[in-house]
Amino acid sequence: MKYTEITHPSHPHDLVLGSAEEPYQCDGCKEVGFGPCFKCGQCNFNLHEECAMPEPSAFHPFFSKCDFRFYENAPGSSDRFYDACGKDVRGFVYQCSHEHDLHPCCMKLQRTLIGDGVKLHLSDKVSTRCLKCGSKEISKGFRGWSYESSCGQYRYHVACVKDLVLENWRRGYFDDGHNTMALQIMVRNEDIVQQTGGSSSSRMKVSKYWRMAKVALTLIISAVFGDPTTVVATFIASLLSS
Repeated sequence: MKYTEITHPSHPHDLVLGSAEEPYQCDGCKEVGFGPCFKCGQCNFNLHEECAMPEPSAFHPFFSKCDFRFYENAPGSSDRFYDACGKDVRGFVYQCSHEHDLHPCCMKLQRTLIGDGVKLHLSDKVSTRCLKCGSKEISKGFRGWSYESSCGQYRYHVACVKDLVLENWRRGYFDDGHNTMALQIMVRNEDIVQQTGGSSSSRMKVSKYWRMAKVALTLIISAVFGDPTTVVATFIASLLSS
């Protein structure tokens, strides 16, 4: 059953499910969100769907020995970060006795994404570089979670996709339909870029590679941000058409 109106203990007014036309800060986890959220009609209060309706306890297959509990404020040290995306824990969190922390949205990420000939799997142990940052690690000693294609050619950190969308929204790329974001990502793969000056066959391979990489990126954006706003959806369409 899908709820469209709820009460929440963190807020005095009823919250209604709607689509935000602009990016918003979730008042639960304190992260920026796009698309559907529960929002207050009387004041500027918003919650991700995942933050608005968390489970009291949860399990994740990446942490087979952990029983996660939901907290509005993480117990223990304030210097903590989410294991999946590396972001600082500033609000709602799932935490286990082994002190692993998961963002409510990361907890519910789909394990498998499929679309237009691309199949991606969520992984916490990626062996090759992210196409956005060009590294296996988000930061020194920390890999985070990634989506990787079955063929092994396309992979993106969840954190990199989040940062990518936010960075390019701030730069106005969503407003004018530029495909700069896609171009910046793809040139990270040096082996592919080196082929661009080659034969017609090489250029066709490059074109196919870029198209499939864009499909992969589109699937991940939708998984991370949910049903995108009109602005983000338009941008995703521009990725696939370029």
